[in-house]
Amino acid sequence: MFSRYKKTTGAEPVQPAQAVQTKAAPAPAPKMARKHATAAKSATPTPADKEKRRKERLAEIKLELHKSLLDNLNLAALEKASEQDLRAEITAIASETLTEMEVVLNREERQALNQDLYDEVTGLGPIEPLLKDDDVNDILINGPKQIFVERKGKLSLSEITFKDEKHLLRIIDKIVSAVGRRVDESNPYVDARLQDGSRFNAMVSPIAVDGSLVSIRKFKKDKLGINDLVSFGAFSEEMAAYLQAACATRLNVIVSGGTGSGKTTTLNALSSFIDNSERILTIEDTAELQLQQTHVGRMESRPANVEGKGAVSQRDCLRNALRMRPDRIIVGETRGEEVIDMLQAMNTGHDGSMTTIHANSARDGISRLENMVAMAGIEMPIKAVRSQIASAVNLIVQASRLQDGSRRMVSITEITGMEGDVISMQEVFRYQRTGLTPDNKIIGHFTATGVRSHYSERFKMWGYDLPPSLFEPTVPEY
Repeated sequence: MFSRYKKTTGAEPVQPAQAVQTKAAPAPAPKMARKHATAAKSATPTPADKEKRRKERLAEIKLELHKSLLDNLNLAALEKASEQDLRAEITAIASETLTEMEVVLNREERQALNQDLYDEVTGLGPIEPLLKDDDVNDILINGPKQIFVERKGKLSLSEITFKDEKHLLRIIDKIVSAVGRRVDESNPYVDARLQDGSRFNAMVSPIAVDGSLVSIRKFKKDKLGINDLVSFGAFSEEMAAYLQAACATRLNVIVSGGTGSGKTTTLNALSSFIDNSERILTIEDTAELQLQQTHVGRMESRPANVEGKGAVSQRDCLRNALRMRPDRIIVGETRGEEVIDMLQAMNTGHDGSMTTIHANSARDGISRLENMVAMAGIEMPIKAVRSQIASAVNLIVQASRLQDGSRRMVSITEITGMEGDVISMQEVFRYQRTGLTPDNKIIGHFTATGVRSHYSERFKMWGYDLPPSLFEPTVPEY
C-alpha cells in the first residue's frame, strides 16, 4: 500500500538489441552500444534528483500525517491546550501514524516533520518559519509552488512550497476567517491583518489565473527611531536635526515614496519628535503605526460585510476625529477622497499633522494631491486646490528604495507658497549619487542644497536655532 515511500533504484539496465547485431550490418553495433551506455548513465539519479525525491516523499508523508491529525485531534480543545501538551500530542499521533505507514525517518527528519505539523495546526503552515524570520520583510506567494521573500531590499525565491492549491487556499481561509472576512469566487480579493500586525493581501481564482496570489508585509516588532535610521544610513545627522525642528514646531509633513520605500517606518520615526503631552489620533486602513507617545488614539477603517453594509472608510474616521479634540492627526496613507478632509484638518488648527502618499518625487506628490481632491468629487478651480495644498502642506519628505535594495531619504522639500498658479517649492536636502561599487552597491552622500530653510524664523521662535552651516553643501571625503 505504501510502496511509493520505498526508495527507487532507478531504471532497469538496458539490454543490447539483438536484432541489429547481424553479420550483414556489423557497423551499427558500437553506435548502439554507446547509445545504451549513455541511456544507462542518464538513468542514474543525480544528488539533485535524490534530494528532490526526498522532499517529495516527505511532503507526501506530511500530508498523510496532517490528515491523521485532523481525524484524531480535538480541534475545539486546541485553544485551551498548552504549547507543550499540544506538541506532545502531535508527536505521539505522528509517531503512531508513521509506524502504521511503515515509514522510517531519521531523528532530524522527525523533528522537522513534527515542527511542520505544529505550524500547520497552530500557525500558517509552510510560511510560518518565514513569519518568524526577522530578516524577512515581505512574503510574496505566486501560486502554491512559488514563494518569494525580500531580505534587505532584495527578492529571492524560497525553497518553501505548498502541497497544492487547496493547501494554499486552506491557509488563506484560516487567516481571513480569523478576522471575520471571507474570500471566494464571489469575493476574490481581501485585505486583512495578522495577529502580529503584519499586512495581508490575497487574491484567488478566477482573478488570479495561475494560482492564488498572496502578499504579506511583515510587521516590525522593533521600533526604529531616528538614531537607528541615521546609523543605517537612511539619512544624515543634519537632516535628523532639521526634521526634529520641523516636527517639534508643528509643520505639516507628508512622507512620499513608492511601495516598500520605508514611508511608514519614516513616519514612525518622525513621530518620536512629537511632545508627549499632545493628543494624537491615527487613522489607517491597516494599523501599522507604532507611536511612542502616551496619549494616542488609534483608528482603523473597516470594509463592508458580506451583505455590502457596515463599511467605515478612512474619510469617516477622519471626519469623526475632528470632533475628538486632537492636537495632531496622523493618517497612515492618503489615497482617495479623504485627502480633502486631511487638507482641511491641516488648515484648521491641527498643525503638525502627518500622512504618507505614493509618489516618485515631491512635485509628483503635489500632483497626486490634486488628483485625489478631484477624486473626492468636489469641483474646485485648480488654483483654489493648489492654494489649499500650499497653505496646508509645509514639508515633503521623499523616501526611496534604490536599485541595490537600500532605503534612503532622497529629498526633503519645503513648500513656500504660490507663484501665480504654481506651487513654489525649494529642496533643502538631497541624496547625491556618485557611482556604483563592483558588487553594484550605490555610492553616494547626503548633502544640503545651500538653500536656507524657509521656516528658519519659525524654528528660532520655538527654540530651535539651527546653525547656518547646517544648510551648506558638503563634499564627502572618500
